[in-house]
Amino acid sequence: MGVLSGILGFCGFGVGTSVGLVIGYYMFIYFQPTDVKDPVIRPLVEQDSKTLQQLLPEIPLWVKNPDYDRVDWLNRFIETMWPYLNTAICKMVRTIAKPIIAEQIPKYKIDSVEFEELTLGSLPPTFQGIKVYLTDEKELIIEPSVKWAGNPNITIAVKAFGLRATVQVVDLQVFASPRITLKPLVPSFPCFANIFVSLMEKPHVDFGLKLLGADAMSIPGLYRFVQELIKDQVANMYLWPKALQVPILDPAKASKRPVGILAVKVVKAMKLRKKDFLGASDPYVKLKLTEDKLPSKKTTVRHKNLNPEWNEEFNIVVKDPESQALEIIVYDWEQIAKHDKMGMNVVPLKELTPDETKVFTLDLLKNMDANDAQNEKLRGQIIVELTYKAFKEDEIPKDIVDADAVEKAPEGTPATGGLFVIIVHEAQDVEGKHHTNPYVRLFFKGEERKTRLVKKNRSPRWDEEFQFMLEEPPTNDRLHVEVLSASTRMGLLHPKESLGYVDIKLGDVVSNKRTNEKYHLIDSRNGKVQIELQWRTSS
Repeated sequence: MGVLSGILGFCGFGVGTSVGLVIGYYMFIYFQPTDVKDPVIRPLVEQDSKTLQQLLPEIPLWVKNPDYDRVDWLNRFIETMWPYLNTAICKMVRTIAKPIIAEQIPKYKIDSVEFEELTLGSLPPTFQGIKVYLTDEKELIIEPSVKWAGNPNITIAVKAFGLRATVQVVDLQVFASPRITLKPLVPSFPCFANIFVSLMEKPHVDFGLKLLGADAMSIPGLYRFVQELIKDQVANMYLWPKALQVPILDPAKASKRPVGILAVKVVKAMKLRKKDFLGASDPYVKLKLTEDKLPSKKTTVRHKNLNPEWNEEFNIVVKDPESQALEIIVYDWEQIAKHDKMGMNVVPLKELTPDETKVFTLDLLKNMDANDAQNEKLRGQIIVELTYKAFKEDEIPKDIVDADAVEKAPEGTPATGGLFVIIVHEAQDVEGKHHTNPYVRLFFKGEERKTRLVKKNRSPRWDEEFQFMLEEPPTNDRLHVEVLSASTRMGLLHPKESLGYVDIKLGDVVSNKRTNEKYHLIDSRNGKVQIELQWRTSS
């Protein structure tokens, strides 16, 4: 009997304790004190010094700290735009969260997680002030002080094990001081490629969490635990120097937008050095802008002339006049051997005034290393006339703007595949042992294609295009490119010989849609071949 009474007493204690906790919890939440009085509101001039010191943290940063600028105009703008921003932000959150939730819920055996309600409320965030940093890099750094005491309604429905529960977030307060970095700055709208967001200190986050109709944050101890947990988790991910990166533009593509044209007139060269065995030279000039992968512009060859005159004009597309420079290289042409570099120099475009022609008389140097003693040797001079013309928005030629864009595949292209295009541009410094009459042989997926043959030329140019219609992207395929030379004479000795080859992996062209590179030829001393590849799809 004693054992039985003991068991019943223990059970009674457990049941009584549980019932008491439930009753106490609901009384704590739903029975509010009635003796709460409204605070007394007084003007600041009537407050004593102690009260003013307690109010100091609420004074805007632009008052306390002169480094912060007042931005009332921005707050008025956000207040006007907030109904539309609210809808747009909530729509974006749903779109981003949906695939993330779908990926995560199977791990926890949850049937579904959905937004029943998602609105940020009628109260917009406010900016207490903004600090702007100026640096020497292509970036803009701003530090706003943000306060948001909002009335959002975020209701999430969770289904699991045949049960359904709703969680509602209300009365959200967020105080944060983020650092927002826009970089790199590019000449394409919106004029920056990435947004980096870091927190300079742990944010203050306060909210109500209604579970089964009751505010779970009212449970003693739970509120502080959840608040500190959120602070620590957010700080671990985004507290400076860590940052959240939001890509806006591809900086490589954004930087390719042309902003002007450089008109170059190669006038003449003087007192060039003798390079040939018979005491003469066959000079020509190559022109190229730095940070540009387009082929060089070339003048004609002036045979056996140490004071050549060209008076030839060229137009080159400019994409960044502040960082690009014009490279001017003088070569001695050779019919068989490698073309020798006679000298070079560089003109930074930032030295030019737009729409003003400037004449440069440049000393030819071996290289641009100021400490190289060989640059002190006289190699001659070259005279060029340069004129930079900046584009206006309505003057940008569409064919230049879209020069790097890839055409869409023609009708009838397989939906899962596309059109693989190979453009053989040119080869450089190729040389055969018995003859140099180069042509290019392509081998792809068991098919062979060939360019035309160019007679007696170590730097031939073809600009020939070949197309392959494919059922699927050639992600894991390779293209075999071989430069060959064929004898133009009748005979059985040495009818054909290889001048070098290269195997190109095609993964990059599928992901980037277009590549245009010069490849060093295997089994060739200095030979290169320029191949442009395009992957055109119907989308």
